[in-house]
Amino acid sequence: MSRIPRTSVDPELTHKLSRRAMLGVAAGATAAGILAAAAPAASAAGPAPSAADPATRGKGHGRPVLPPGRLGIQLYSLRDKVATLGFDTVFAELKKYGYDEVEFAGYTQGSAGAITLPELSRLTRDHGLRAIGSHVGYYSSDPNAYTFAQNLTRVLDDAQALGLPHIGTASGPWRYGSTVDGWKRCAEEFNRYGAEAKKRGMKFYQHNHAEEFSFATDRPDVRLYDVLLAETDPELVHLELDIYWAYVAQFRFSRRVDGTPAPFDPLDYVLSQPHRYPLFHVKDGEHDDSVRDGYRMSDVGDGDIDYRRFISAVNRTRHGRNAHHWQAEHDNPVESFAFARKSSAHLHSLREKDC
Repeated sequence: MSRIPRTSVDPELTHKLSRRAMLGVAAGATAAGILAAAAPAASAAGPAPSAADPATRGKGHGRPVLPPGRLGIQLYSLRDKVATLGFDTVFAELKKYGYDEVEFAGYTQGSAGAITLPELSRLTRDHGLRAIGSHVGYYSSDPNAYTFAQNLTRVLDDAQALGLPHIGTASGPWRYGSTVDGWKRCAEEFNRYGAEAKKRGMKFYQHNHAEEFSFATDRPDVRLYDVLLAETDPELVHLELDIYWAYVAQFRFSRRVDGTPAPFDPLDYVLSQPHRYPLFHVKDGEHDDSVRDGYRMSDVGDGDIDYRRFISAVNRTRHGRNAHHWQAEHDNPVESFAFARKSSAHLHSLREKDC
């Protein structure tokens, strides 16, 4: 029995989500055996994820939690260094820190000196890095904007030129508002982008922030993220779960507008359909009930999100160690190279619990 986040009471959406979760299980996802089956109220008994005692929170002698060759970084975290030092210097540092992959946030990022796509591709390879994906805008009022909606062919041409296996957006499906029908319209567009990307051997993906887990304005009993999952084709539209923002959402949106409980565990979403989540953003936060988001963003390893638990659970799905990519990120690090170095060291240090 798969663990489906039961946050929507819409029968049609529940049916679609249940069917897709069952298909995931039929394909070999083993979510039920990863975490003990629990009622939704138990899966998020508190707003914070279960953070282990620091003395036992990852250091040990077991197998590394992080699969080999799967650690990347979202280059937005290093935008200051790219702008002042250029991609060449940044890539050299990242390789020294133990990174395997990079995810682009634009192909110039104000880099020191002009750079072409072939040059960028060569630099990535020369430093032994893989370009795993890129964030591009979803839509714009400018017909010439570099977005999926306005210039799909150009966006896909560039991604293909860089050899990207994934091409996605960090824009939420808000183009037509925050109603169920508005999100269904966005889902149709995402399906089209996914179909065009698939023709070129790429996967289209959407990266979440916290608000995707809020509730529809016309159906306050329906979580919008459930609409996105139910209305997009799992073979065409994939997800990059930003784990930090998902836990912020757990803190902010565990009750509906009328105050009734609507708890969820971000990990349950992944375990019910692990094949839909090829990419993850690994960012951390210190839990703080006094701030709106419930967390203060921190360098990976300095916060309270239990990444040994999270990554280990995903690893135990079918093909889990070989089917997912983990991108470290911090929106505004105090010192971006120090963040990158510390995050890599922490994630490489995590070990599975001794049995």
